[in-house]
Amino acid sequence: MATIDEDLAQLERDIRQLKIEYDAFFGGGRKRPPTEIEWRIELLTKRYAERGGDMKYGQRFRFNNLAQTYAKYKDIFRKRLAQREEGKVQRHFGAAAKAIEAERTKTPPEPTTAAPVAGAAEAQAFRVVCSEPEKETEKVDQLYSAFLQAKQNAGEETSKLSKAGFKEFVRKKTKDLQEKKNCRDVEYVVEVVDGQVKLKALVKS
Repeated sequence: MATIDEDLAQLERDIRQLKIEYDAFFGGGRKRPPTEIEWRIELLTKRYAERGGDMKYGQRFRFNNLAQTYAKYKDIFRKRLAQREEGKVQRHFGAAAKAIEAERTKTPPEPTTAAPVAGAAEAQAFRVVCSEPEKETEKVDQLYSAFLQAKQNAGEETSKLSKAGFKEFVRKKTKDLQEKKNCRDVEYVVEVVDGQVKLKALVKS
């Protein structure tokens, strides 16, 4: 049986493949819509919308972003199919999808709580509190995954990111704030502001 991370990776691949195959369908390269892939995506999104409690914070963050992307594409597909049935076929689906993605990154939804959302999930801020990051490896891993996923979804450069470097940054930042602000807990927040992914470190009283 596949793990949650494996299912999420499959979901991401399926959404990417669905876009490619719908592009081919609307461009005349295939006779039928890719209903098999769409059915598989629907199954996975429904399953994990109902299993939010089984996922870690980073997994929920990733799932919600994938579900949101799929909802955007699904709306495009529905409109193109309607146009096709009415004899108003447009053969530029790929460009339209890119425009939708660009618009999505420029106008991010308002952050919500970390709970999964059924259907068209909203993008959300990811939060985690650390006091001893060198011992709280799972928390730091979740924070790194959320930060990496958010940057990828926003189309930002991620090739220079490394988990080891990120962990060292969190360790030093936490220690620095603890010494300067005389506090124990530091809250890290991953959010999208004006289309750009931000990582904030906030002192917890």
